[in-house]
Amino acid sequence: MKTAGPSEAKARRGLELTPFRGLRYDPDRVGSLAAVTSPPYDVVVRPDGLHHLQSADPYNIVRLILPEAETPEARNAQAAATLNRWRAEGVLTTDPEPGLYVYEQRDGDGLLQRGIIGALRVSDPDEQLVLPHEDVMPHIVADRAALMLATSANLEPLLLTYPGDGSAAATAGLIERTAKTPPVLATTTEDGFHHRLWSLTDPEDLATVRTDLAGLQALIADGHHRWATYRRLRAQHPSPSPWDHGLVLLVDTARYPLRVRAIHRLLHRLPVTDALAALDGLFRVRRVDAALPEAMEALAEAAGTGNAFLLAGDGAFHLVDRPDPDLLARTVPADRPEAWRTLDATVLHSTLLEQVWHVPEDSPAHIAYIHDTTATVEKAERDGGTAVLMHPVREEVVRDLARQGVTMPRKSTSFGPKPASGLVLRAFDA
Repeated sequence: MKTAGPSEAKARRGLELTPFRGLRYDPDRVGSLAAVTSPPYDVVVRPDGLHHLQSADPYNIVRLILPEAETPEARNAQAAATLNRWRAEGVLTTDPEPGLYVYEQRDGDGLLQRGIIGALRVSDPDEQLVLPHEDVMPHIVADRAALMLATSANLEPLLLTYPGDGSAAATAGLIERTAKTPPVLATTTEDGFHHRLWSLTDPEDLATVRTDLAGLQALIADGHHRWATYRRLRAQHPSPSPWDHGLVLLVDTARYPLRVRAIHRLLHRLPVTDALAALDGLFRVRRVDAALPEAMEALAEAAGTGNAFLLAGDGAFHLVDRPDPDLLARTVPADRPEAWRTLDATVLHSTLLEQVWHVPEDSPAHIAYIHDTTATVEKAERDGGTAVLMHPVREEVVRDLARQGVTMPRKSTSFGPKPASGLVLRAFDA
């Protein structure tokens, strides 16, 4: 009888979602649960949104995930001290039993999303269990790693998806039954989303989830930098250790399809007039005399037939499409699948940023990545830069490329709704 080698044994482990003792706000110690929550750290529009959230409540989670101080070392030390103080004061309390958490988000437009939060075993890329679809920026991974090391905590879950498609039926049923019971918390945030959370501690329920997930593969929908951080920190700490796992929200997109939105670019040091002048003869450029919603509709129509972008920052909108084929042949790498070579993000980064505009994509002094369309335009107009508005890519394209092991350009997509930060944390000493 053949004995399985180490690599074969590792490959069979599958997704492993582990219960943990959640660290949660005590509703009696804060103004409201809604006032202490925040979008994920990379969605907060800084400094406007950061200051708004800080003033919402003195215990808002941004004081942990985006601490403010003169140096990175001081910021991380401040976050650690704040976390320890809030725990000592009883602002944050640890749940009595380890569990998984069913999490529900609902908006006023009929969107409903449910999933399970837990501590997922951090796997190696060759296991093909957790599939990234975007590249990461090393300086952001280093920043998140330093914060996690300082606080010894996972302060917010990343978002993973799996297509149930008939599998994981027992977990799906468990989630639906749980959602009919009283939650451990419920709140409505200022964006209109209703949030509810339930704790699963029954051994049979936990076993159901463990068995169902064993044969599944997950896609990183949001949180590539945090997953890369989990992997870095696990490699730095001998196993077994708390760093073997990382906080995630798992959503079955066969039951709850996510919204896919674009992430826009703000080019700080490139005025719109210069950006447009550099495109002469390389792309078709048309002025769109319309408000932002109508201009985005024009972008969507143009994106249906090829690469298209919407530039803003000078008080008008400029639709950029129909790139010169010879330009693309010279600038887009030919060693990737056709689906990758024709992505808007690929053409933006390989052709426009690198070759036409000469903007370094990993320099915060030159480029910012912003989720909110209106905020991107307003900042460009205020600062004299160029907003590059994008059209979202389809989820099936993202998943197909991820399965091929092909990563998209960084910040290519924004899946949502994203889990609110501040509803449940994972402290390693809990």
